[in-house]
Amino acid sequence: MTLKKPEMVLIDLDGTLVDSVPDLAWCVDETMKALELPVRGEAKVRNWVGNGVPRLIERALIDQLDGSPSDALFAKATPIFMALYADNSSKRSQLYPHVAQGLQWLKEQGIRIGCVTNKDEQFTLPILKDLGIYDFFEIVICGDTLPLKKPDPAPLLHGAKFFNIAPENAMMIGDSISDVKASRAAGFNIVCMSYGYNHGADIRTANPDAVIDSFAELNSLF
Repeated sequence: MTLKKPEMVLIDLDGTLVDSVPDLAWCVDETMKALELPVRGEAKVRNWVGNGVPRLIERALIDQLDGSPSDALFAKATPIFMALYADNSSKRSQLYPHVAQGLQWLKEQGIRIGCVTNKDEQFTLPILKDLGIYDFFEIVICGDTLPLKKPDPAPLLHGAKFFNIAPENAMMIGDSISDVKASRAAGFNIVCMSYGYNHGADIRTANPDAVIDSFAELNSLF
């Protein structure tokens, strides 16, 4: 499928630009040890990420995707995890192949670039800086930038307003059903990465406008 070249692109962080699961899984397991619960392991955490850190903590505590732990247990676990993650947001994480190349190509096309993530700013900015891609983004919209986060369209519309670009001339690049829902609601085109975090489901079932295997394929879309 050939898409119209956008004037701006907003790009998701976890599962799209960065494989952040190794750090998240380490922090989950260290939190479980502190609470004298069984460790959960990286494979499970891969299925649980994508809806922000508080939701990840809840899923880790109950060892499943759906449901919630007791308020008391969640209140006990959260500061432990947050302290661990503050020191371990990018020690084990890495960019997916061809990400820097793809960002450079977008920049060379004169396309405005922003990052939009459900991760809090205190964790997002160090990851972007430590992995060397922070300077590609003119705006970084985090999970705590606005009252609402994806799948609500608000963060995407905030980005469109920042760049003064109409939603129909905008594109999101993401990896999850949350990104697809936010894009559809905002009136953006949506391209998804085949390798990301979508709770174990094939992202093609969410019917994005296109699915690609790497950022090196961006130039074949338009």
